[in-house]
Amino acid sequence: MQQTVVINVVGLTTTLLQNPDLFLNQWLKKNGHLSIIEPVLPALTCSAQTTYLTGKWPSEHGIVGNGWYDRSDAEVKMWKQSNKLVQSPKIWDLARKIDPSFTCANLFWWYNMYSDADFTVTPRPQYWADGQKKPDSYSKPAHLRDRLQDQLGVFPLFDFWGPKTTIRSSEWIAKASKLVYEWYNPTLTLIYLPHLDYCCQKFEPGSSEISNDLKDIDKLCKDLIEFFEGNGVEVIVLSEYGITKVTNPIHINRFLRTQGYLQIREERGLELLDAGESRAFALADHQIAHIYIKDKNDIPELKKILKKIQGVAKVLDDAGKAEYHLNHERSGDLILVAEQDSWFTYYYWMDDKKAPDFARTVEIHKKTGYDPVELFLDPKKKFILPRIILKLIKKKLGFRTLMNVIPLDASLVKGSHGCIPDKKEDKPILIGKKTLTDKVESNYICQYILDVVFRSR
Repeated sequence: MQQTVVINVVGLTTTLLQNPDLFLNQWLKKNGHLSIIEPVLPALTCSAQTTYLTGKWPSEHGIVGNGWYDRSDAEVKMWKQSNKLVQSPKIWDLARKIDPSFTCANLFWWYNMYSDADFTVTPRPQYWADGQKKPDSYSKPAHLRDRLQDQLGVFPLFDFWGPKTTIRSSEWIAKASKLVYEWYNPTLTLIYLPHLDYCCQKFEPGSSEISNDLKDIDKLCKDLIEFFEGNGVEVIVLSEYGITKVTNPIHINRFLRTQGYLQIREERGLELLDAGESRAFALADHQIAHIYIKDKNDIPELKKILKKIQGVAKVLDDAGKAEYHLNHERSGDLILVAEQDSWFTYYYWMDDKKAPDFARTVEIHKKTGYDPVELFLDPKKKFILPRIILKLIKKKLGFRTLMNVIPLDASLVKGSHGCIPDKKEDKPILIGKKTLTDKVESNYICQYILDVVFRSR
């Protein structure tokens, strides 16, 4: 078997590789072949990664987005981590059937927990009873977390997501991947480097504001590639999706509310979306929105009115879902796909004074969808950093306090993903030594990696 590492540089496209001085460009010219990946729909973290690691479409593996509505317990479930949610065999299962001695290390690819991969590390915060959230990680074997923390410190969770995101989280993952390789010598190492994802949502992709971020991730890739190639490991670099400029946030739940489909509960003067009682509501996920409909007789009328919303490119019914491999029980009854310059917010309140308390916090589980505005600090709040410091002091002293520093202004978001971009320059890429056609489908990536590991050239 050929030891192999797959470096997932989220958001990397040929648009971002235009600078010839980047190490990745030099490495490509000397050692590799670049193929454009035709992204899966939805082009989202969980769906894309699962398609890569199973070779199956969402209709088969069941990961229809970064979350979905569980009709049994009437709850929206975003960013769950159990690998048991994936309904198809994974690359490590397939590889062991070829050679039982195959081993795999999974560094931060999603659905990391409780998998049959041999060595895993993933973010897993501690939630204390007094309301504090502490950075931490989860690993298999369990003592691996402690070994990594002894060497690298605690995983920098607040640099991984939220308004404080920096290159530090990707650096920690990169250092951890090298240590895991030295300690366990796995056949296949999967590495997730998220840094570009966040800066390209805060700033327009390809803009001067992200030039330093691009150099930082390129430097990190250089370090990893030289380390692994120096140990005789074959390197594959790929991305999950490209991020494109957006200017039009679509408040899909507010629209459904004005049409009489949403059920709202009021608690302490604040509003909560009651999914179980709503005639229809949207789970907003970047440029995709799953519409869950209580009475199927409402589907034809909803399909007709949803098509008229500015920024909606497609409304997928049963036939449309089948066409895009999204015909799975977890999918919405209708699925909306945004135009390339648009994206869906989860917002459902009509007055910001009635927004739920968690709306102004980093809270990835309670919101009815993904909220990229969590990447920003509220520009309307004066002395925001002293406020944060004071809140942190209160938390350390045992007082309950709300870290309500996130704005409610969707216009701050400059980049998004999820739909299939018009231009190939904005689509994800694969760079490897094994020659491919110039364009490959997402569900072929699993077989490509297996071919490299087992030398099927």
